[in-house]
Amino acid sequence: MSETQTFSLTLEQQQDYAFLVRFDETMPELLTDEPPPLGQGAGPNPSRLLAASIANCLMASLLFALRKFKNEPGRLTAKVTGHYARNAAGRLRVGGVAVEIQFAARAETLTHLQRTLEQFEEFCVVTQSVRSGFPVAVTIRDGAGQVLKQETPPAS
Repeated sequence: MSETQTFSLTLEQQQDYAFLVRFDETMPELLTDEPPPLGQGAGPNPSRLLAASIANCLMASLLFALRKFKNEPGRLTAKVTGHYARNAAGRLRVGGVAVEIQFAARAETLTHLQRTLEQFEEFCVVTQSVRSGFPVAVTIRDGAGQVLKQETPPAS
């Protein structure tokens, strides 16, 4: 199936490096800004939005995959760490992102967990889209803190 889906949003400069993002009439506006010295840090900057998007997509994909097998993982939380790196031309880029997701349930209470952990990332639109540009390391922990899946974090 060669189906193309689109989405759109608008941005409007508010002051210096602060921009108002308008998604559509059903979602609230979002103010973005660069941290000092460029901006005032009045909102998240694009790098933080990208990192949040990666984690959000991974969490949604994991939740969907777990629920597909009638699992109830409880509340999911994530800690995201990004790092900057310079490219060959010396320009600053997001060099990598590490996402650590934890759910409240204990691993032994969930069915088809290994299969879920092996497959859920493949359905994450954002993560798979950015992985061609930089590494994304994912760690999954259960409610007891047991590491269920761990990839090597990108070098800082």
